[in-house]
Amino acid sequence: MTTANQNNVNTRKTLDSLLGARKETLSLYTELASLRPFKEEQAVNVVLQEFCETLMDYTASAHFQLYRFLEDGSERRANVRDLAEKIYPDISMTTEQFLDFNDKYEEEQEGVHFSSLGNDLSSLGEILADRIVYEDQVISAFGAPKNESAVA
Repeated sequence: MTTANQNNVNTRKTLDSLLGARKETLSLYTELASLRPFKEEQAVNVVLQEFCETLMDYTASAHFQLYRFLEDGSERRANVRDLAEKIYPDISMTTEQFLDFNDKYEEEQEGVHFSSLGNDLSSLGEILADRIVYEDQVISAFGAPKNESAVA
């Protein structure tokens, strides 16, 4: 296999991993949202914790797989590098918001007020939608087809 072919295979695996993490995150987001109105009960806590873990996996997948791949110089296409540099600040902003949500809800804590979870989850949904738009731009620049299950 040529180096170019190996790079294409590696890129595809990276994108598939990212899209898989995205799909799982969106699925759990939907499951969590369906538990409204939120009450401090075990079922909500279990799904919330699973969602937080998956959200962090998804965030890490983008940063440690996709952007590390771009930063380490493996990507030679200028259009991909330029686009990634352009939208990376926007993606970083969404990452910070994901981390804030996770910090607030990641562990079952006495005093976590479920009264704000509905609003926080709604805001997070908008941030997830923005993140998907940014990532899809990078995926398109790679020339990879977007997975139909990438957006739920």
